Amino acid sequence: MSDNSENRSLPVIEYGSPGCDEAFVASLKTFGFAAFSNHPLDIGLIQKIYRDWRAFFATQNKFAYAMDREKQDGYFSLEQAEHAKGFALRDFKEYYHYYPWGRCPETLKADLECYYDQAVEFAKTLLTWVEQYSPLDVSQCFSESLSAMIEASQQSLLRVLHYPPMTEGQQQLPRAAPHEDINFLTILPAADGPGLKILSQEGDWIDVPNRPDQVLINIGDMLQEVSAGYFPSTTHQVSTPSGEELSQGRMSLPLFLHPRPEVVLSPRHTAESYLHERLLELGVA
Repeated sequence: MSDNSENRSLPVIEYGSPGCDEAFVASLKTFGFAAFSNHPLDIGLIQKIYRDWRAFFATQNKFAYAMDREKQDGYFSLEQAEHAKGFALRDFKEYYHYYPWGRCPETLKADLECYYDQAVEFAKTLLTWVEQYSPLDVSQCFSESLSAMIEASQQSLLRVLHYPPMTEGQQQLPRAAPHEDINFLTILPAADGPGLKILSQEGDWIDVPNRPDQVLINIGDMLQEVSAGYFPSTTHQVSTPSGEELSQGRMSLPLFLHPRPEVVLSPRHTAESYLHERLLELGVA
């Protein structure tokens, strides 16, 4: 793999502009990712969530919400953080898994509920566009409409993610090693710091500029499965910073959209069986 990130760049699509729906699906097909400006998500709310949760992660109160191994909700410490498939080192991050049915500090819950609902509604529109612009031989294989697959899902996960500041001796640790997402689509509003890279189909790492008004959407493995590979689940990473950026933390807020467990993704998998298989591979099931 090369790091020739200047060769190509991810286009930024203005949400609501003529043809933005078709341009969105074309970007997903080409890059596995798409970027929107002027999107309907509340940027002020996102920034408030970052401020409030950065403060939460700085307290000992986070340990009162230690993650539940069965339900997978709550706080994941640095020692419990996931590692990418094929990598022995854990990612250097801590995070909180929020589900509407799960635990959450009361003072922080209302903002997450509001954002979660916004992002799920946004995702339904995007999935409608994906279906609309899928080739007929692909869309005919869908067991139901893509937007219906996430309707009333209890599995869609909002992760409040904190990459702590690092020291010189921690530079060998990955913030997020190269990986693909397991889920259907991921909705990723702008983080409060740079570092995201995506792997192009040509094998080059592309830097994704961190524009504060931007939202990214990327394909997960389940959409690849349900489209018989037409939409590629794209490898991406959060690079370890250097220089002055080492001492700066980074907040991120990905929503991992999951179909209901019984949804048929393909002749070989339901959403439940696919998720279980992937979690077994990662050693967390």
